[in-house]
Amino acid sequence: MSAFVTLLALLIEAMAGYPRVIARGMGHPVTWMGRLIGTLDRRLNRDEASAGARRNAGIAAIALTVVIVGAIAFFIERSLLLLPFGIIAVAIVASTLLAQRSLYAHVANVAGALEQGDIADARVAVAEIVGRDTAALDEAGIARAAIESLAENFSDGVVAPSLWMVIAGLPGASVYKAINTADSMIGHRTKRHEDFGSAAARLDDLVNLPASRLAALLLVTAAAVTPGASSGLAWRAIWRDAPRHRSPNAGYPEAATAGALDLALGGPRHYDGALVADAWMGGGRADLSAADIRATLSLYVRGDAILIGLVALVALLIWRA
Repeated sequence: MSAFVTLLALLIEAMAGYPRVIARGMGHPVTWMGRLIGTLDRRLNRDEASAGARRNAGIAAIALTVVIVGAIAFFIERSLLLLPFGIIAVAIVASTLLAQRSLYAHVANVAGALEQGDIADARVAVAEIVGRDTAALDEAGIARAAIESLAENFSDGVVAPSLWMVIAGLPGASVYKAINTADSMIGHRTKRHEDFGSAAARLDDLVNLPASRLAALLLVTAAAVTPGASSGLAWRAIWRDAPRHRSPNAGYPEAATAGALDLALGGPRHYDGALVADAWMGGGRADLSAADIRATLSLYVRGDAILIGLVALVALLIWRA
């Protein structure tokens, strides 16, 4: 049932995305999770507490988040399955946890702005999908940031929730999104969150580990059917560069993308005014443009299609068994 729900959810989200009218009226499940995490941060993360106490509070916060989100998702799934055609209703709800369509649209907006020669609009567009400083980015920096975000979010926003949905249905995907949201909110090494957010950051690394490798494999496979891409270079970049990335997971889809298209991704960049010297992924060109974003979007679409086909195969095998 979970594999079939995942297949339906992927198809629904790819075709319809998350309708803006619903987003305006009700918000989005991730924003609801964010409110819960923000509340726990304000209540449990006390400035005067010791480092150990803040780490323990962070463990409690992520545990509460997982239990609350998982319980609500389980209740929703069980309730909807009691209805006629309830599996379709579950798939519609589950589709809100995927980001295939919105990810494509955000990255395409960056490419469109660069193609029109509007660097200012391109910086605004890319700032919506990356956490780095964007005010001083030139065309190459903007294109590189957009491509890196597309590669990483293919893993975090599409492959990982799909994988956990196949494994544990709507509760599995919901808990994954809650952990991933917690990492993005409190998992940074800032003065306030270095201790409190450490549990969220480590748990996010753990739940993303299988998906990041699967995402890289999907991109390698996509490269074999994408004009101008190389699956061989993608493999070599993964083995050589991915382990050198400062993230234990992000380097895999980034290296696969860089190798497939013979680009250079990663490298030094600024976050909140501080320089972060990360390793380079791939051995190709670093002077990127809108055309490279379009090429990456083409690779992404094929990788996503292969993912959908893989989930369909799993669903078929389970049904036949």
